[in-house]
Amino acid sequence: MDKLWLILKREYINKVRNRTFVIMTFVSPLIFIGVILLIGWLTSVNNSDLKKVAILDETGENFTALFEDTSDYDYQNLESVTLENALKISTDNSNYGLIHITSDANSEVKAIIYSDDSPSVSFINSIEDRLSKKATEDKLVSEGVDLNMLENSRIDANVALQTYSGVVSSKASSWVKIALGGASGYLLMMFIIIYGNMVMRSVIEEKTNRIIEIIVSSVKPIYLMLGKIIGTSLAGVTQFVIWIILGLILIVVGSAVFGVEAFQNPASQDMVNQAQNTDQIQMIVNDIMQLPLATMISCFLIYFIGGYFLYAAIYTAIGAAVDSETDTQQFMLPVILPLMLSIYVGFFSVIDNPNGTIAVIFSYIPLTSPIVMLMRIPFGEITWWQLAISISILYVSIVLVAYLAAKIYRIGILMYGKKTTWKDLYKWLKY
Repeated sequence: MDKLWLILKREYINKVRNRTFVIMTFVSPLIFIGVILLIGWLTSVNNSDLKKVAILDETGENFTALFEDTSDYDYQNLESVTLENALKISTDNSNYGLIHITSDANSEVKAIIYSDDSPSVSFINSIEDRLSKKATEDKLVSEGVDLNMLENSRIDANVALQTYSGVVSSKASSWVKIALGGASGYLLMMFIIIYGNMVMRSVIEEKTNRIIEIIVSSVKPIYLMLGKIIGTSLAGVTQFVIWIILGLILIVVGSAVFGVEAFQNPASQDMVNQAQNTDQIQMIVNDIMQLPLATMISCFLIYFIGGYFLYAAIYTAIGAAVDSETDTQQFMLPVILPLMLSIYVGFFSVIDNPNGTIAVIFSYIPLTSPIVMLMRIPFGEITWWQLAISISILYVSIVLVAYLAAKIYRIGILMYGKKTTWKDLYKWLKY
């Protein structure tokens, strides 16, 4: 165990003192926040232009009254002009577009938007909603319907959600669960890919430099492999913690310097305001508090550690079996495929039915269970014995995979000059 600790310490110190590691640790948050600020600034600049829109209403129903000027759109009513002249006026004035409103013999309202560029979806939807609402109201009035009486007779049905045990939740609770589960699974997948590749590259580097021959002479390969995996994982955790701290600091500083709007998506601002007006934010907070947070946090740590160690052992074996990073491509598909499959299963099966057959099966398979189970847990429909079985299978698989990886590592780390095949790996496992 003393030798394992020495190797672990050596791997950790070498990683955190590496110039590339240090640069990426402190530069990556700056790049990430810079991209966010740049996108926010470009979006604000793009939306700051006042768009001029001409309206040609040939229905005689005064549809132009529906369009009032806003901070984004300046509407211009064209009267007593032909469509040809209206198009010329819009072109000469470099208008954003021309709305041509007509009606047929059946009083059906039609509109055509003339524009050089494709109008935004929100702009088109707003026009359709306004025209449809007024056309419907005009038809009701023509048939003798009192609109005031109709509006006063309207009754809105409010659908609430509640479990059989009496726990009340909002209609956004499913999206909250999806967001938390998806973020957990995606974070684990990225950690596995980033730091699994780091372990693999470290093994390849030591192998090609022949440093490993000296180390193996005094340390068992299994200790060397475990020390490399644990040391690299601790370096990765250190980097993640620094990223989170720096990210929060940069967000606070950026919000103070550039304004909060730089970090907001203008397209979603209306939804945010609506949520504030209807107390939806408070309901979302209540939904989060009603989630099995203790189970989510504890299982996140368990599956995070288990999933990483399982895949790190595989990455280490691949690194020991090849002489260069180019040669790893033939072995990477069986590693990446389960990760991608678990993400797809999570988003297309777990979200639709967390206790469905596919979701349950993939939450037991060790190569997919860390991600799939993390995406199932927020829905709160998992029994303790399902968690026990899934975790037990995962950690038993870690021991088995680490044992097999150590056999490949023990032989492959000293093999040079020959391109390793799947047949060679099978032979090494029998030694």
